[in-house]
Amino acid sequence: MSPTQYTMIGLMSGTSGDGLDIAYCSYELHHQWSYEILDAITIPFPADLGSKLMNCHKLSALDLALLDVSFGKWMGEKVKQYCDEKQIKPMAVCSHGHTVFHQPSSQLSLQIGNGWALHHASGQRVINDFRMKDVQLGGQGAPLVPVGDRLLFTSSNFCINLGGIANISMDTSGKRIAFDTCPFNLLLNSEAKKLGAEYDKDGAWAKEGRLNMTLFEALNSLPYYSKSKAKSLGREDLENDFIPLISSSGLSEKDILRTLVEHYAVQIAKVIKFYQHTDQPSVLITGGGAYNSFFIECLAKQLDNKWVHTFASPELIEFKEALIFGFLGVLRLRNENNCLGSVTGAITDSCGGVIYG
Repeated sequence: MSPTQYTMIGLMSGTSGDGLDIAYCSYELHHQWSYEILDAITIPFPADLGSKLMNCHKLSALDLALLDVSFGKWMGEKVKQYCDEKQIKPMAVCSHGHTVFHQPSSQLSLQIGNGWALHHASGQRVINDFRMKDVQLGGQGAPLVPVGDRLLFTSSNFCINLGGIANISMDTSGKRIAFDTCPFNLLLNSEAKKLGAEYDKDGAWAKEGRLNMTLFEALNSLPYYSKSKAKSLGREDLENDFIPLISSSGLSEKDILRTLVEHYAVQIAKVIKFYQHTDQPSVLITGGGAYNSFFIECLAKQLDNKWVHTFASPELIEFKEALIFGFLGVLRLRNENNCLGSVTGAITDSCGGVIYG
């Protein structure tokens, strides 16, 4: 019989490429699952590693294979230091890895951060490669977080994560569905960097900018938004579809930021309005974009202020994805489904993840 209490470490290296999230969490099953984030930190990537990860899709096969191993080893060393410092022994370390290629139509989704290297360097049991089984079952292999949304965050009608890319999950007709709604920080941060900061704090620069209707309408008309059912955005989509529109617009950085924020608010509000079952849907917003107060203002306006913005602590805002990766590992150890076909478009739910050690 499976235990009902688990302590795990979840590791998340997001598409924004700023660092490694380490969340030490406990999970308990009584009538339903509950969780606690016991401790969590973000370790910034060394400049050289961060740069390699951000450009890893351009590397040769050999250099990519070497980065896979060295990144796995680096994560393992950081986990070992963390566990030694805190004097903890998790049941497993659950790693998302860093996405290099995401092309589910070709049955490919590649995350680097080698499992054996991570296992050996950390001295811990490791679970990774959560996506590939679903992709082979005809799914997108993403998003993976919705099973955690469904089982850990039952009181919110909508769970939105605003990371490098924005995604949303919700129940409809008794099934969980989820998809990427639009890009987010990947495009915003790129403009903020041109203005001399890593990101646009509170959306202040966007607020100073002016909405450009030409770019706004071009973004809203992109084919991605007319796709229905399971869909996900990869870096390739941004490079092929979004960035050329932004680059050719000739606008100032602040006007681009303003137009992107308004565009995101429209796209996310459209999804909420389509799927809401109540007049005042409750919406949990996490990820770095949750701190973009100007975006929250724009979203509220698009929703006619008819919504409940669920409180999330800074810890939950910053570490929810790592928390849920720990939980995906719990479900893997229990041999229970941790990937939902209703979300990814796969032919069936599945239990993904490779265990090392």
